[in-house]
Amino acid sequence: MTNMLQSRWWSWGFRSAVLLYFVLLIVFPILGIYGQSLSGGWHAFLDNVTEALAWKSVLLTVKLALISTAINAAIGTMAAWVLIRYRFPGRRLLNSLVDLPFALPTAVVGLMILLLLGPRSPIGQGAESLGFTILFHEPAIVIAMVFVTFPFVIRSVQPLLEELDASEEEAAYTMGASPARTFFRVILPCMLPGIASGAMLAFSRALAEFGAVVLVAGNIPGKTLIASVYIFGEIESDNPAGAAAISVLLLTLSFLILWIVNYVQTRRTGR
Repeated sequence: MTNMLQSRWWSWGFRSAVLLYFVLLIVFPILGIYGQSLSGGWHAFLDNVTEALAWKSVLLTVKLALISTAINAAIGTMAAWVLIRYRFPGRRLLNSLVDLPFALPTAVVGLMILLLLGPRSPIGQGAESLGFTILFHEPAIVIAMVFVTFPFVIRSVQPLLEELDASEEEAAYTMGASPARTFFRVILPCMLPGIASGAMLAFSRALAEFGAVVLVAGNIPGKTLIASVYIFGEIESDNPAGAAAISVLLLTLSFLILWIVNYVQTRRTGR
């Protein structure tokens, strides 16, 4: 009896500690952002959200995040396929490097892109000789977003490929299906939930990227100023309500994306 009571007390204590940690670390800061955005009332909130420069920065961020997500959805799916289906020298090293964007500070990523695509680099000089510039323009922002969100699709698709029953492919081949038809009718439908969830997570992450982008975007208002850099500028301009209003837009969009991802995963697992 005593052991049962002690076990219940320990269980209650662990649950309480986790709940308190969750509330202090996540719930309170989120509520604080929503509260700060509405500190001046709904009229001030709408003014901050519909301000021309703020709205342009949000639209630009969404557009470039969609582009980077589409690139990662295609390349990430192919990379996951190669890492699972083929054996070649350096495969394990390549597989471990997929997670590098998670471990690398984003400011370092921005510096790497700055040095790689800058006017003194071979790539930057080659681009200028062709009449266009990569750095401090939208392509540089897309490259930064692609780099920091690269692992999401790969890590979402890999488990699905590992769980795929080889007998389904063999049955398709036995019935005379071509490799292309087998891929699109048998393999791709099994991969789609992972592609969708990984792409949505990549999109959500790209929306909030700051460190890698601030060094390569140029931050030109109305042209290369994205939402996260705009928020930083509003804080420096002593306008926390304006920064919070744009943060609420991005935060709400991220919540919707996470809910959709959770729904897709729940449907896939059947729970």
